[in-house]
Amino acid sequence: MSEAISTIGLIAGGRQFPLLVAQGVKAHGCRLVVAGFTGHTNMEVAAHADVWRELKLGKLGKLIDYFREHGVQRVIMAGTIDKPKVMDIRHLDMRAVKLLFSQKGKGDSAILGALARELEREGMPVIPAHEYLPDLLTPTGVMTRREPDGREWEDLRFGWRIAKELGRMDIGQCLVLREGIISAVEALEGTDQAIARGCALGGPGCVIVKIFKPGQQEQVDLPSLGLDTVRIMAEGSASCLGIEGGKSLFFDREAAVALADKAGIAIVGLSSDQFHE
Repeated sequence: MSEAISTIGLIAGGRQFPLLVAQGVKAHGCRLVVAGFTGHTNMEVAAHADVWRELKLGKLGKLIDYFREHGVQRVIMAGTIDKPKVMDIRHLDMRAVKLLFSQKGKGDSAILGALARELEREGMPVIPAHEYLPDLLTPTGVMTRREPDGREWEDLRFGWRIAKELGRMDIGQCLVLREGIISAVEALEGTDQAIARGCALGGPGCVIVKIFKPGQQEQVDLPSLGLDTVRIMAEGSASCLGIEGGKSLFFDREAAVALADKAGIAIVGLSSDQFHE
């Protein structure tokens, strides 16, 4: 790490990622100020915080005041958030409403990017979570015993190109296809539900492609997957997963790869060099 950071603010959403970030930040000797959210945040995160407060979603003014009060210098965003609730103006304070309606686009990248800029204007730039957890970054290359076959590579190439175009429109990071026919595109439901839906429609042998969206900011919203993702693929009889290497997070990778091997699923970390993007 290039410089010592004394106080980190963590915006902690749902699932395990915020807990891992909290542990990583503390392992580097930093002071940790955590903002959790009612009904979202794993309460185990609080045990690693020097300062902890639970807020309601959409209260941007209170979040910024809280971080400023406790001397936060840089901010990390981690974990899932209930987007429909965040987009419902009944749950937002005036500062959040102004931020939301200042954006032409309402996709994840647009909203999270606007939040990052707002925090930076307050002197609290957002930094990437993987700065403290580099081992979570997805490697490039085949990770499983089985490599993708010829048909799967064709789907990976086609899916990569389509996913990147959808990403440019800030629609989603993931799609499901089989023999060039797309059965699902990730939207509001998230990756795991999109995979389940796509496999149900596409049948056995579906290929899943998940990418880093063009123009996406690494510090606010890296693509991610984990053991649950592979479990859903196995339940849906999917055959192959391609995820962008170096620009995504892979949780529980060892266990996920072991499950993929058992199910005969190929997993590969993709790069733009492979597809001449």
